[in-house]
Amino acid sequence: MSEHTESPDKLESMDPATGDVVGVHAVDDTASVDAAVARARASAGWWAGLGFDGRAEVLGQWRAVLTRRMAQLADVVHAETGKPHADAQLEIGLAIDHLAWIGSKAEKVLGRHRVSSGLLLANHSASVEYRPLGVVGVIGPWNYPVFTPMGSIAYALGAGNTVVFKPSELTPGVGVWLADSLREVVPDQHLLQTVIGWGETGAALCRADIDKLAFTGSTGTGKKVMAACAENLTPVVIEAGGKDALIVDEDADLEAAADAAAWGAFSNAGQTCIGVERVYVHEKVHEEFVALLSEKARAVHAGTDADAKLGPMTMTSQLEVVRRHVDDALARGGRAVVGGPEPVDERFAQPVVLVDVPEDSLAVTEETFGPTVVVNKVACMDEAIERTNAGKYGLGGAVFSGRRGPEIARQLRSGMTSVNSVIAFAGIPSLPFGGVGDSGFGRIHGADGLREFTYAKAVTRQRMKPVLNLTTFERTTEQDTLFVTLLTALHGRASQISKRPLRERVQAVRDRRRG
Repeated sequence: MSEHTESPDKLESMDPATGDVVGVHAVDDTASVDAAVARARASAGWWAGLGFDGRAEVLGQWRAVLTRRMAQLADVVHAETGKPHADAQLEIGLAIDHLAWIGSKAEKVLGRHRVSSGLLLANHSASVEYRPLGVVGVIGPWNYPVFTPMGSIAYALGAGNTVVFKPSELTPGVGVWLADSLREVVPDQHLLQTVIGWGETGAALCRADIDKLAFTGSTGTGKKVMAACAENLTPVVIEAGGKDALIVDEDADLEAAADAAAWGAFSNAGQTCIGVERVYVHEKVHEEFVALLSEKARAVHAGTDADAKLGPMTMTSQLEVVRRHVDDALARGGRAVVGGPEPVDERFAQPVVLVDVPEDSLAVTEETFGPTVVVNKVACMDEAIERTNAGKYGLGGAVFSGRRGPEIARQLRSGMTSVNSVIAFAGIPSLPFGGVGDSGFGRIHGADGLREFTYAKAVTRQRMKPVLNLTTFERTTEQDTLFVTLLTALHGRASQISKRPLRERVQAVRDRRRG
């Protein structure tokens, strides 16, 4: 089955549950992408010049439009992704909440503030502020076509940039709707524009006259984006794949952990980059946890009926990935306690719970992006941490524990971890979102997300004549001597301490902390 009709000049988006065409869009070539970027460049000065208060007012009006017309936008999301209408509204609501945070916090995060000048240049005042880059390109995914790209779009706008957005070829209508809704607020400026197409359109955006590119998608495509952007030395933010783990300690609330694992693994038909794909459970509670999770997995199903909690696989080619990972796990000795290869059909994948799966299987090492989850037992939390950190991805994760949750969370090699909940970090606007390893780099959301779309501007001002002028050819030998004497007084004691053996210095720090 084709997911869309590919032609040189038009793109058809389809309902993945039925195959019906739900939208037809003109494809943007290199010339039209460049034209969109040029329009964005022409509006960038006006947008930056509004200042924080002016931009907050515009973003607030846009937020109100999104809120009032949430159901309409959810209809578009539902039509192009197949996800339940209520789930579409959930991601839109989270995006709206992030917009509110941006409007209220941008000036505090990015505005000019004074910093210490230090003793050597005490006659100077020093300040730093974060200035907009200009035009930001955004390439978004199809699985959360509102919330995920808005993590880049809204924060780039809040920082004072204009945006050119290429949505996924599977969800072009959502991207057009978002741009049109902002144009209703500011009709005479090009703050957010959408360009439509396949990989060629994305490559054209990467090579266009933009100041930064934010990408969300697979690790493989992220590497291609970086290569294209490198031609113009355009910096990038990469939010790529994940293989997130949920750890369950022996003293965890098992009912809550099973409920979180079910949502993390199966919601949005498992098509979530920060979804739960692996669970490591203490051997003392493994059997009970598997029973609870299995009960919850059997209670949900994918379909188009009124009781269906899961929609179709939006990108139907992913069905083959799900089938291959399940088959490989079973062939290597794993067991399916819920589902198996047979629940995967032409459009829908039903929940699958696998146990006793070897750690080198595809279902453990590669991103599945479907409603399957591997639950393996561990002898202790150190083993759970080791297995979690063994993979090449490092996006998010979760820990359920009565006593040791934060301690375990800090040891996980990932950008984000929730304790006694799942995916909570994505919904908190003040927290940065992003990963390490093959999950990418850079951050959206929070203060880090605002700064990601700016450059730091440092300014110094001499307030009085220096007692010791170090930046002149008229500097004397006496002044050089005074400079060395001053440095010795300021930092010499630290160099004496550094002569102590490293072990003694580390122990001294520990002793001070305990004291």
